[in-house]
Amino acid sequence: MKKSLGSAVALLTVAFMLGACGGKAVGTDGAKTSAAPAASASADVTVDTKSKDLTVYTALEDDQIKTYLTTFKAKYPDVKVNIVRDSTGIVTAKLLAEKDNTQADVVWGLAATSLLVLDQNSMLEPYAPKGVERILPDFKDKNAVTHWVGIDAWETAFIVNKVEMEKRKLAIPQSYEDLVKPEYKGLITMPNPSSSGTGFLTVSGLVQLKGNDAAWDYMNKLHNNIAMYVHSGSKPAKLAGTGEYPIGISFGYRGIQEKKAGSPVEVVFPKEGSGWDVEANALMKKKVVKQVAKDFLDWAITDDVMKEYNKNYAILAVKTDSAKIPDGYSVDPVKQLIKNDLNDAAKKRDSVLAEWDKRFNAKNEPK
Repeated sequence: MKKSLGSAVALLTVAFMLGACGGKAVGTDGAKTSAAPAASASADVTVDTKSKDLTVYTALEDDQIKTYLTTFKAKYPDVKVNIVRDSTGIVTAKLLAEKDNTQADVVWGLAATSLLVLDQNSMLEPYAPKGVERILPDFKDKNAVTHWVGIDAWETAFIVNKVEMEKRKLAIPQSYEDLVKPEYKGLITMPNPSSSGTGFLTVSGLVQLKGNDAAWDYMNKLHNNIAMYVHSGSKPAKLAGTGEYPIGISFGYRGIQEKKAGSPVEVVFPKEGSGWDVEANALMKKKVVKQVAKDFLDWAITDDVMKEYNKNYAILAVKTDSAKIPDGYSVDPVKQLIKNDLNDAAKKRDSVLAEWDKRFNAKNEPK
């Protein structure tokens, strides 16, 4: 059954468009200054108002980051932004490994299910960015002072090379059930959910769509047809684009980019509905929090950057007057999304990944 973002009413209003801390402020000389009105729940946080060096961990695509940052750099030209980018699973593992010596100042565009795991480990500093009231309820943390705030949603899609399908006289698969047909054996790649957020949202989506036992039975059948599990959510789309492996379980944006670049691919959103997650931002819990980190999180939900997000994703976290839907998406992409409990997905993340690794790791590509 398809139902998007938890609430039918909220989902019908999902937009298709496109501050300071209450603790102590401290300059680089250590002098304490008066605090601004509270936007953070932690009264004892020390805020560095002088630093212009910002470390951002992200799972956003490389080709998105530079464009997105244009308006931030225009507003804060003296801030040095150090981007640490990798796939969702690797960024999440890195953050957890650094729990006692956190290097990131902020997380930008990481799966909400990963941020929920970090929050369960008390690693996020509550912070309500300026404009957070514009963010739709299903796209942000439920605490009075938000622990994470979403920007958009992304979803499972099949990227299929039409030329290779025609050569083999095969139909283009339109559903999850199509993918387990014997004629597709050895033609499919999929992201490993332990390293890829797209892989995890696909596996978690199958569990929520089919139920636990039926989902694992289905993935056993799918495994028979898988040529290789890769460590990036975008790689299956790229492999489909070249024709090396003509069917890639990936995500909509990457398939659309492959098609725009000239690859002979069709982007298919499965008939049963797509698993999905929210790309979201958060302030990392540290002894000293930088004001530029808060400035960054304020900027990251402004209209200017939301318009840029909307060039890549049809489902955004804010409601606006614009109704533009990016090329390659259906008229109403929200209806494609399955019913999905992000909190439940986060709680079950470790157990789902352990079970998946036990069953399917033998077909992983070498790291």
